[in-house]
Amino acid sequence: MSEEIGNLLRALHLLGAAAWVGGMVFALFVLRPSLGLLPPSQRLTLHSAVFGRFFRIIWHAMPIVILTGYAMVFGVYGGFAMVNPVVHVMHATGIAMAVVFAVIFFGPWRAMRAALAAGDTPGAVRAAERIRKLVLANLALGVLTIAVAAFA
Repeated sequence: MSEEIGNLLRALHLLGAAAWVGGMVFALFVLRPSLGLLPPSQRLTLHSAVFGRFFRIIWHAMPIVILTGYAMVFGVYGGFAMVNPVVHVMHATGIAMAVVFAVIFFGPWRAMRAALAAGDTPGAVRAAERIRKLVLANLALGVLTIAVAAFA
């Protein structure tokens, strides 16, 4: 594989990771605290709209990160046997992040939308809190992945 393609893969990989991890930082440390400025009736509506947009981005960024990672491992570096051991850690944490995201999307996110559609505000609040906890766990995995990447 040419050096230019390897650089393109690396750039796409890093851009996808930046969108994913940066979006979680935004959601937890900018959006959530700012929601307190709104009347309670508007908080869930805004939260839902923001998550809907963010999750659409992640459904694109996540496969890009995973596929470019595999393309680099196999197309640039010659397979998992040839890479630095920290790449194995990055691989494991990246897959774990994808699993956590799928749990968020198909679990509490689906429950939050259903609760909002049914007018069940307490149910939507509970689902939003579960989303927050899972996003926090995913952010920890993302930060770990970035820290490990510095040594790859």
